[in-house]
Amino acid sequence: MKDKVEVKQGIREHLGQFSLHVLLVFATGLTIGSERTVVPVLGEEVLGVESFFVIGSFVVSFGFVKALLNLYAGKWGEEYGRKPVLVLGWITALPIPVILIYAPSWSWITVGNILLGINQALTWSMAINAKIDLASPDQRGLAVGIDEAFGYTGVAAGAWITGVIAGQTSLRPEPFYFLAAVVMLAFLISIFLIKETVQFAQLECDDDHHDANLPFVDVLKRATYGDKTLFAAAQAGHIENFVDTLFWIAVPLYLTSQGLAIEAVGVVVGVHSAMYFLQIGTGGLADRIGRRPPVVVGMFIAGAGVLGMVLVDSYLPWVVLAGISGLGMALLYPNLMTVPSDAAHPTWRSAGMGVYRMWRDSGYGVGAILIGLTMQFVNTEAAFYMTALLMFFSGAVVFLWMEETHPDFGTHEPPAPAQEAPG
Repeated sequence: MKDKVEVKQGIREHLGQFSLHVLLVFATGLTIGSERTVVPVLGEEVLGVESFFVIGSFVVSFGFVKALLNLYAGKWGEEYGRKPVLVLGWITALPIPVILIYAPSWSWITVGNILLGINQALTWSMAINAKIDLASPDQRGLAVGIDEAFGYTGVAAGAWITGVIAGQTSLRPEPFYFLAAVVMLAFLISIFLIKETVQFAQLECDDDHHDANLPFVDVLKRATYGDKTLFAAAQAGHIENFVDTLFWIAVPLYLTSQGLAIEAVGVVVGVHSAMYFLQIGTGGLADRIGRRPPVVVGMFIAGAGVLGMVLVDSYLPWVVLAGISGLGMALLYPNLMTVPSDAAHPTWRSAGMGVYRMWRDSGYGVGAILIGLTMQFVNTEAAFYMTALLMFFSGAVVFLWMEETHPDFGTHEPPAPAQEAPG
């Protein structure tokens, strides 16, 4: 009989693998960030796209594909393990730089962004699940904060680096050589250095609990509308991605229309995304004070920052307000995601987080449609007003409906199982 191998969770105990997953989520951020500054301007100035709605279409395709794949990434991560799904995500990214360099029309950019959506869903889902697997339950907020901080620092760095390269050379191909190097390096790390982590989630399992081993359809219902706290998290995740979409589509075009140079636009967009690095602190803060307070405050701060962007007309205030909206996102973003990870039983945590991430990232698609239509048929400023008002409304829903889910002092309890009818 073989001796039972003791497996212990903890960031310090698994610092090597945890650090590699931090590096990989940084690469995931660099990959999407490399499009943030350059691609909308590429569409307008090189490919001759005049419609704001058509320019927004590449975010629509990205958002809906990422949302759908988030749902299945969590399920697949439960069934096949985290590593195979992670490697598949980086394989999907390999053609993206080639498409961006040689795309003869905007439809090719849209195809490239479908691949980007698959890449982001698979790699970021597995990066966050692996970190939660490795961390102990009382480090979960910190683990999510570190994940999102480095991921969005990657977004900021990618937007800034490609903006600088484009400003000194041209809109293509040079910025996308950088993207190609990032994708190849992450692909090789995933294959040769990353180890499987799903066995750590299995350590926490209590198969006798009434909430264990829910069927996938039941997980989908629970995380969507069957639990008021999870519904509040899902709708807030959906709406807050309108802010990210605004900074992807509307902000670069709005600022360039106001006479700002492409390098300066890269700084404004980069400052917004760089504030996400504060998620290390805000995730750890939620381990001490709970998830709900930073989420509620963050929704209103991010909305106020967005609203302020169209009430000023010079470079420095734009930078400051981009930073304020980024601060709000840093407060809410990791802690919204910790809510389903707290509330889900370990047997379906990955799938439950997949449902949350599906609703959150479909916000890219819905947000891009609404923002694009608003820019096309009203004006660009109206897209900022709409996004800010939706953030305030969604924040009010969180305030009214979300219970605290902290493992030690939370008030949230999973719904009791349905009573069987007497025979």
